[in-house]
Amino acid sequence: MRAIICGAGIAGLSLAWWLDRDGWDVLLIERTSGLRDEGYMIDFLSSGYDVAELMGLIPRLKEIHYPIPELIYVDRSGRRKASLDYELFYRLQKGRVFNFMRGDLERVLFEELPESVEVRFGLTVDEAKQAQEYVEVLLSNGENERAHLLVGADGIHSRVRKLVFGEERQFLRPLGFHTAAYIFEDEKLRRDLGGEFHILSVPNRQIGLYPIRDGKVASYFVHRTSDRVLPSSHCEELEKVYGDLGWLVPDTLRHCMDYSKIYYDLVAQIEMSRWSQRRVTLVGDACQAVSLLAGQGASMAMGGAYLLARELRANRPVEECLAEYEGLLKPIIGRKQAAGRRTAYWFVPPSQRGIAVRNAALRLGGLPGLSWLLRPVLTSGTESVVERTSEAGRV
Repeated sequence: MRAIICGAGIAGLSLAWWLDRDGWDVLLIERTSGLRDEGYMIDFLSSGYDVAELMGLIPRLKEIHYPIPELIYVDRSGRRKASLDYELFYRLQKGRVFNFMRGDLERVLFEELPESVEVRFGLTVDEAKQAQEYVEVLLSNGENERAHLLVGADGIHSRVRKLVFGEERQFLRPLGFHTAAYIFEDEKLRRDLGGEFHILSVPNRQIGLYPIRDGKVASYFVHRTSDRVLPSSHCEELEKVYGDLGWLVPDTLRHCMDYSKIYYDLVAQIEMSRWSQRRVTLVGDACQAVSLLAGQGASMAMGGAYLLARELRANRPVEECLAEYEGLLKPIIGRKQAAGRRTAYWFVPPSQRGIAVRNAALRLGGLPGLSWLLRPVLTSGTESVVERTSEAGRV
């Protein structure tokens, strides 16, 4: 059996590993010229941790893990107002949590691919025609390929989804935010952070800054907006939205143009009535985007890839396997998306009063015996798809 996977992100790389393990001939294509290192720090737990364990990746993930003692919330002047003890989060997840840059996870997954997986960069899918037993795929370089399965693992703006299921506007649900992230070098700013993860919150806006390896600093931005059109200049937009803030923000904004790889997008979810059509299916953010507000996007990408490969392992027609995969995962994704929408107020409060309430809750939750106050926020939607869908002994 042959599979073409479009998208060499976390979902696509994970699926390629599992399908190759099961004896599939896998072609993995990626529209960019190489691995992407843009993005931000992620919490990796639950479904992702379970799948990584099954893949034998835990030792590699320990190498790229960033221990985070706490998240420090500051005001416009950089004064500490509240904090979140990350040890509490680790305890609630029984220690099965990693923190690392999204690009570092992609690199590990890529390096773990066996040589039998063919990877071609700089390509996407231009056309997909389905026959009874296969899919004819026209690649963007003009080459034709035939496979028993085509998988769109190409993100929230999926090319495969558009070709097979229709225009993006039918499925994209913006949540009223834009987000950005980039990495830069600034020795003084890095020292000022003191090795800690800092978050500046003002009404409708949030900025996170944290030191990472190789003397670099990572940043992320989230702000409320009803605009569904992305700005033509990402750096100019960030200057316009955040330029009035103090603390380390002006120095951070000055570095926006240092590197060409800035991540900027809507904060959105994907909602579809179905993910599969005959021998074409979707995985990862192409169909199951839960959004930055819900988190766990990388974990769910690996969880979805694992479930898809597991169902394809069954001795049934491909169409039936895809239907089973979708039936198992869609309800779980729906609950995680709902949880993400509920956390929007907490994540980026719309008023100074909202910020004060959140900070008070964080301070109370940090007191002895009161950690239960934060349990609903720190555990919401963290059930593992592996635990919920696996049969005993079924890997």
